[in-house]
Amino acid sequence: MIRRNWDVLDACARAELLARPALTDDAARRAQVADIIARVQRGGDAALRELTRQLDGVELADLSVSEAEFVRAIAGVPAALARAINDAKTRIEHFHRASLHGPVRVETAPGVVCESLPRPIQRVGLYVPAGSAPLPSTALMLGVPAQLAGCPDVVLCTPPRADGRVDAAVLYAAQLCGIRRVLKLGGAQAIAAMACGSASVPACDKLFGPGNAWVTEAKRQVTALGGGPAIDMPAGPSEVMVIADAVADPAFVAADLLSQCEHGPDSQAVLLSDDAGLLDAVALEVEAQVAGLPRAAIARASLRHARLLWVAALDTAFDVANAYAPEHLIVQLREPRRWLDRIQNAGSVFLGDYAPESLGDYCSGTNHVLPTYGHARAWSGVSVASFQKRISVQEVSAEGLRSIGPCAVTLAHAEGLDAHACAVSRRLEKLECSA
Repeated sequence: MIRRNWDVLDACARAELLARPALTDDAARRAQVADIIARVQRGGDAALRELTRQLDGVELADLSVSEAEFVRAIAGVPAALARAINDAKTRIEHFHRASLHGPVRVETAPGVVCESLPRPIQRVGLYVPAGSAPLPSTALMLGVPAQLAGCPDVVLCTPPRADGRVDAAVLYAAQLCGIRRVLKLGGAQAIAAMACGSASVPACDKLFGPGNAWVTEAKRQVTALGGGPAIDMPAGPSEVMVIADAVADPAFVAADLLSQCEHGPDSQAVLLSDDAGLLDAVALEVEAQVAGLPRAAIARASLRHARLLWVAALDTAFDVANAYAPEHLIVQLREPRRWLDRIQNAGSVFLGDYAPESLGDYCSGTNHVLPTYGHARAWSGVSVASFQKRISVQEVSAEGLRSIGPCAVTLAHAEGLDAHACAVSRRLEKLECSA
């Protein structure tokens, strides 16, 4: 971990200090992902089976999870895990249902009614990683809002295990969200399949979900295909920023930093505090706690990107946070809510000593698919709205046309679009004759 006094640094030093780990611009990876996409486009299911054999070491006769596999998997989920998944699903649904945006109808002038109507995206593709471990929580984070949005066709891809099966907990979470079309596909080939379609995998309108550098590159490339799908958001390594004062618990802060560091060697954790003693205590706690982690090697690699920053005033810490735009922002201050209005750029915010980021990852109710790498300046995390588009409608009476038609004619002429003007003026003339 690197420790610095933020207040004495110049702008260049500050920018360098908070630079995220560089995303590898790997020409070889780009070319290999392009080749995978092209193979899927040409070969469909046969190419997907060959890629799964080649890249995952799994021979699959059928890419789809059968109904019998669903039944066996659901029956095999331990009771305690099933209860936890059910509890998490209930809270995620409760939060996301409250964020539903219904239709809007306003009269903008007498006789002019404008509406905005939500419509579900017809077919969505969800990617649930299973790198070092399967992620049933991601199946919930994507499946719940898709279900609430009313998407009629939901496809889920997740990598097969060595025995050719999909993790039972992932299937349990999927069926809770009404998802029965699950494909045993991982990596770039899964993204290519959901983008391009095959005999087993229908082409999707929008793709969702986190993944490794291969998945991220594949999502980037398929959006550029002719007629290719939209994607949920740009992606990068996971990250957390903590703002803490003298009364924060150093053990809690250290645990929060490490919870992100164990994601991967390119994750980043940043702590800002106006108390030098807290920074010292957290540094000691990190060393003590990391030693006992099963993923200690990954966490230690990530800690090379960690930063401990002293600021003279907490107000400065929030300026830094807004500039950095973290995926996760934890506020461990005496009155955390008092600072909420100062936060402008963050994927998800955690207020107080008892709100670890881990709760948001699993079961508080908010979504854990969030913008990273500074994209929180302009992007939001996944929500029900992510699975919908909105259609605008206008209904205009004769009175309404008389009211606003001249405005349109004036603007159309100003822009040199005479046909636009005529489409309005001809109607106005007819109304005048009728009168």
